[in-house]
Amino acid sequence: MTSAREVMAATNAVITVIDPPLPHAADGPLAGVRVGLKDSIDTAGVRTTCASAYFADRVPNADAEVVSRLAAAGAQMVAKLNLSEFAVGLTSQNSAAGPCRNPWALDRIPGGSSGGSAAAVAAGLVDVALGTDTGGSVRVPAAACGVTGLRPGISVVPDAGTWPVCELVDTVGPIARDVGLVARVFAVLAGREVREPEPVPPRRIGVPTLWFDDLDPGVAEVVDAAQRVFRDGGVELVPVDVPGICSAQDVLYTLIYSEMADLHGERLARPGLFQPDTLARVQVGRAVSEGERAEALEARAEFKRGLEEVFARVDVLLTPALPVDVPRARTDDDVLSTTRRLAQLSSPWSLHAGPTLALPAGRHPVSGMPVGLQLTAPAGGEDRLLDAGAWFQQRTDWHAARPPCSVD
Repeated sequence: MTSAREVMAATNAVITVIDPPLPHAADGPLAGVRVGLKDSIDTAGVRTTCASAYFADRVPNADAEVVSRLAAAGAQMVAKLNLSEFAVGLTSQNSAAGPCRNPWALDRIPGGSSGGSAAAVAAGLVDVALGTDTGGSVRVPAAACGVTGLRPGISVVPDAGTWPVCELVDTVGPIARDVGLVARVFAVLAGREVREPEPVPPRRIGVPTLWFDDLDPGVAEVVDAAQRVFRDGGVELVPVDVPGICSAQDVLYTLIYSEMADLHGERLARPGLFQPDTLARVQVGRAVSEGERAEALEARAEFKRGLEEVFARVDVLLTPALPVDVPRARTDDDVLSTTRRLAQLSSPWSLHAGPTLALPAGRHPVSGMPVGLQLTAPAGGEDRLLDAGAWFQQRTDWHAARPPCSVD
């Protein structure tokens, strides 16, 4: 067994330990649950750095709304977790606190931008963590670290007190080992009555035709096996074409990068304080015109209309979460092309108003790293996803596996 201190040092998943935990109710549906917060979520009296030199000494005077809701439910906020600077990026290597590492293999990335959140859960440093998801920042790290992560639908969970990336598509979501805890935390975050998920499979799952031709064969093998779990359980798997999906990533990135440029415009007067990978993305946004943004907004509306027609025929959609094996940490990657590759499968669903759930589905046959799948539902379909995920986790045990670098 490895100590928490050793695991924290090895993974660099934690920026600030909160000891004692933030004030919280003595009991409630989350009593005794240890929560880590992505360090872009405000905590009163505790540094919230966004993993940036700009905010190295920033101490909010109020909790984010999600923190208040967790505390009222009895949860213990015990850590602020590492991330990609300003929640921008999918590797969690561009952090003023230093790169975060994957507890399954310390030479590999944990995904991002909520890399510290997924790594801390996988390594047993916390029971649940909050992340934020703009283009995949809950789902990608959950998949890379072999844990469960929910991107709720747009505006279902309040984002007051959470640092934005692109408010049009930002969400705040929970990451935990299993669907049951994700479901409890989601209910608290959304202000709903806590319910245990009912392990019920969808009747019909749509499997989108892949819109690129370079899916990693090992990932495909694992996700095919996961599809067989559903098929053997009596679920009908239906091939579907999603209108506009080939251009969805470009549409999303036009919206994200343009809003990032507006958000960080004043900080560009001191560009040296940015992590280089973050700066590269912010500068891309400066080249987006108002006309291009308007076209992207119309394309998003059209994509959503097309997706509604798809959901008239199926209950949920299933895809891999990552198109590649979990990458090794590198310093010579082209940051923009790396981001595009890692988000190929997560970004389209960020244009959608509904939720997506990432589930551990197996281990890569070559590297042994985790492989995740995504289930996406119509707007308001969080319970449908959580029920389906609970059913899948009754029949598989990938979510129960512990990485080599773990306190468990």
